[in-house]
Amino acid sequence: MTRRLAEVARKVGVSEATVSRVLNGKPGVSEATREAVLTALDVLGYERPTQLRGDRARLVGLVLPELANPIFPAFAEVVGGALAQQGFTSVLCTRTVGGVSEAEYVDLLLQQQVSGVVFAGGLYAQADASHGHYERLLERRLPTVLVNAAVEHLRFPQVSCDDVVAAEMALGHLLSLGHERIAMVLGPPDHVPSARKLEAFSQRAASNGVRVEAEFVERTMFSIEGGHAATARLVRRGVTGIVCASDVLALGAIRAARRAGLSVPEDVSVIGYDDSALMNCTDPPLTTVRQPIDAMGRAAVDLLVAQIDKAVVPGDELLFEPELVVRASTAPARERQPVGR
Repeated sequence: MTRRLAEVARKVGVSEATVSRVLNGKPGVSEATREAVLTALDVLGYERPTQLRGDRARLVGLVLPELANPIFPAFAEVVGGALAQQGFTSVLCTRTVGGVSEAEYVDLLLQQQVSGVVFAGGLYAQADASHGHYERLLERRLPTVLVNAAVEHLRFPQVSCDDVVAAEMALGHLLSLGHERIAMVLGPPDHVPSARKLEAFSQRAASNGVRVEAEFVERTMFSIEGGHAATARLVRRGVTGIVCASDVLALGAIRAARRAGLSVPEDVSVIGYDDSALMNCTDPPLTTVRQPIDAMGRAAVDLLVAQIDKAVVPGDELLFEPELVVRASTAPARERQPVGR
């Protein structure tokens, strides 16, 4: 063992202690040095330790932000089924407030020698979030796919619903109903899909002679409570139509309008985004922009398995077309005036 350590250390130009750390899977060694040590083992004819042979379990991590929003369990079902058809088992990892973080899940998945990871609704979509755990996956070249718009510096393959088309569909529907005082309820300021929707919304509105006032754009967390708080402010400003960045936000918007003594859709029209489960059973049934999660989930698995099979998969973004689903939460505009702030 001592002779082996010395030979490998000389070959790579590092200390025997560094070689020992690599062979024992200890931290504190850069990925480049780790790969150089393993390559030297192969060149010198030494067998790698079992845990470093690169044989990965047929497990795939599926990292989601929550399960309360029904769109994520639906997506997990699609991805889990598609993975099973390819001979893989999904490992569901759900972030919780005060619980295991996304970065900690990545560490756990790496320890389990997973074959790859699919992220949906992750921190990669927030420009101000920490992205160090994604950089680790890039360094290790672990097959990874991101679902729905990521910040630009991450070079993973992506599968996304087209935010530009989604915003144009929602706005076009409200304009066709005669609405002019149209608001948006979006995710946090650094949320990439929300920024895309706002840009497309503003451009489409301007081309139709409708000005999007700054006070008609509200940023909040993705929850019913967030949608309620944002809409409570908007209805006081006299808006007649509200486009929300998720169905959950839209449900909060409807609740806020009603508590302000307004009727949906007679006084305020509300549009959601996702078309998650039971949105056709709400009161009123929700008009929303549907994400094609079946097609997106299958595409994410195909991209992941291609990487696992060593195919060259560019870090591009596949855009899928959404669909406007018109139900009873939207109606022709009725003139309203601001009621104070």
